[in-house]
This record gives sequence, C-alpha cells and structure tokens, in this order.
Amino acid sequence: MISDILERHRQIVGVFAALMIFWVLLNGTVAPDVLALGAVVALLISVAFKDTLSFFSDFRFTPAAVWATVLYFAYFFKELVVANLKLSAVVLHPALPIKPGLVKVRTNLKTPMGRLLLANSITLTPGTLSVEMDGQWLYVHWVVMETDDVDEATAKIVRGFERFLEVMYG
Repeated sequence: MISDILERHRQIVGVFAALMIFWVLLNGTVAPDVLALGAVVALLISVAFKDTLSFFSDFRFTPAAVWATVLYFAYFFKELVVANLKLSAVVLHPALPIKPGLVKVRTNLKTPMGRLLLANSITLTPGTLSVEMDGQWLYVHWVVMETDDVDEATAKIVRGFERFLEVMYG
C-alpha cells in the first residue's frame, strides 16, 4: 500500500526529500519546531512544483546510479580544482594567453535532467560556459579554445561528466 503511494508520487517524494535535506543543512539543527516548519514548506513546494524538473526526475534509483553519483561529484570537484588552476595560470601569465571561442559539442544523454546537469557542470567549471543547448548539441564558450573539432572538443569537455550522467540518467 505505502509502496504504491510512493511510486505514484515519486516526483513529490524526491523533491520533498531534497528540500528537507537542504533545510536541515541550512538551519544546522534537527529541532522539532524547525523540522516541522521545514516539512510544511517542503511539502507545499513539492506539491506546487511536482511537474517541474528536480534532481530526482529521470534519476535511475539503482545501486550503479547511486555509486555513479558519488563518482560524479568526486570527478566534478577534481575538474573544478584543475580548471581553477589552469585558468589562474592563464590570468596570471603576463601575455594573458587566451584564445576565446565557441565550440559545438555533442551529448549522448537522452533525458532533460541529464542534459541540464551536463550543461550546468560545464558552466560551473571555470573557463567554459554553456551558451545554448539544441537537442544533442551544446554550444560552449571556451576561454582557451584547444580545438574547434566537434569530436575532440566533445572528448575534452563533455565525456568525463557524461560517463557518470549516463549511468545516473541515461
């Protein structure tokens, strides 16, 4: 009975869980009054926005997907540090060796949330900015454009993130 209800309202449950985790992290306490207020607000938001995208929409709740999520965050933070160091070297170099340009890259991700997380991961990594998404194509502004070849650019910018997102979202 409860499993049927959870399955029918999977989207609401996922958004509610994410909001409650965020609420507890922001407040730094699990006091009953704080939790009750958070639960009421999270429930209202979850019901009001049940048809919108959330991190959990399209997520494959499998052990492989959960493990891929852990690896994805580890990979993202590694790339964040590496990109910051590379961009810092460019900015601090006296000649400012930038070569800005737009590059077209391809994604194999099928779900809207997978593609959205890919675009956001690229944007959050210093030196790259997702400008537009058109189906399987992403247009990325690259501060130091290493190549304008679609396949090479896709390998350098997209593939690292995509290998985890494919397991998580398909």
